[in-house]
Amino acid sequence: MKRSAMELAAIATAAVPGLAPVGFAALSDDAEDFDSALIVDALKHRWRVRSPRHDEASMRLEAELSALRAFSAKVRASLPFALPSVAGTVRQGSLRTFVYKDMPGHVPSLDELVDEGSNLAKALGQCMATIHQIPDEAVEVAGLPTYSADEVRQRKLNELDTAAATGKVPSRLLRRWEHAMEDVALWRFNAAVVHGDFDEEQLQISHSSITAVKGWTDLHVGDPADDFAWLSAIEDQQFTDRVFASYVEARGKAADPHIMRRAALAAEFALAQWLVKSLDSKDPQRIAEADEMLQELDHNIAEYGGQPLSVVEAPRPLAAQNSASSQNSDQEDKHSSDEEKPAPLPSATSAAPRINTAKVTALPDPATTQKDSAAASSAQTDSKDQSSDVAVKPSDTEQTNESATDAKTKDSSVSQSGSEQDEKNAAPKLTEEPKDSDDESGSQSHESKQDGTEN
Repeated sequence: MKRSAMELAAIATAAVPGLAPVGFAALSDDAEDFDSALIVDALKHRWRVRSPRHDEASMRLEAELSALRAFSAKVRASLPFALPSVAGTVRQGSLRTFVYKDMPGHVPSLDELVDEGSNLAKALGQCMATIHQIPDEAVEVAGLPTYSADEVRQRKLNELDTAAATGKVPSRLLRRWEHAMEDVALWRFNAAVVHGDFDEEQLQISHSSITAVKGWTDLHVGDPADDFAWLSAIEDQQFTDRVFASYVEARGKAADPHIMRRAALAAEFALAQWLVKSLDSKDPQRIAEADEMLQELDHNIAEYGGQPLSVVEAPRPLAAQNSASSQNSDQEDKHSSDEEKPAPLPSATSAAPRINTAKVTALPDPATTQKDSAAASSAQTDSKDQSSDVAVKPSDTEQTNESATDAKTKDSSVSQSGSEQDEKNAAPKLTEEPKDSDDESGSQSHESKQDGTEN
């Protein structure tokens, strides 16, 4: 049952004794999984409330609680950003509602990240490197998932089979992804601690620095490339390059030369994972959206070539086997060498993954895809999620006729900070409109066919 912001404010008073809300507003926070609200108390302290709508969402919050508890004082002290702090919980039936203290800074949009320039790009790369350098033991002790490189690859193949079984994924994409997943060289990496849902909606920034990182529901040990997939939604490739350069500088020899190729794969493959999740939900609109996005990606790959995924070039169809397919392949190569054209973005709701198909560029010359690991590291691309800001209106707790609104993948969450700038943005008076945000969206499942593929 959907809960209004006013109802969540009442629940929060039971979770945090002494909390006296004087204002509240609904938050956009993965509305299919959570009811969320921002609360302001008499001292103008701000609180975030997240109430799971079903058992799976509840398990994610419990996993985040385990993750936050796993971060020892030593680990927390080593992080250059704040982590969420659970102020209290209250159980209603089998589900628990969580109340968090709000954190400094505000949630940026993708455009704001780019506008902040090189300083923030450098901070982002360092932030991601810091996460990937957290000792594995911190996650293992908490009982959270741990996957080796080979297990990550096998899970992807299994998910690809699941996606192929739907019969709705274009064969060109299935072959392309399968070839990348079977390219063993691409999957030679050292597993690391991974945030699992990293994107702009999980960040809070202030003055070109990252003040906090939230949304730790999918923390695990696995492929660090997963935390880079969201960058494909940023059209400014120079910004992405700066983020990766900063990451490599911070990680040194531990940086994987093929990480951006796997990030590009994760960005594309997220659409197939979203299709499977949509089919499970039996929601016709979501299924239609997922199918449309996959068809558009397939069209763009056919026309523009696509970002290189594999280290080893995909085999070309043999003329003896199928002269028609060879002719098509030649035509696609010709398209690759033609002047690059802008590609439209797939239509998507805020809950669905999004990749920037303007970045689906022409394939490189076959010789370049055969280069060694060092050259492979220059192929950079990325993916995931769209964001949408929704302003929230504070209300007096005596207003009983106001209903809260749920938005779709993005909140603008802001708290009081030391600077006047943040005070203005993050802790508005009750007569102003506070903003906040929080997110999670993820999708997972797939796997498929075999045949010659196009890279």
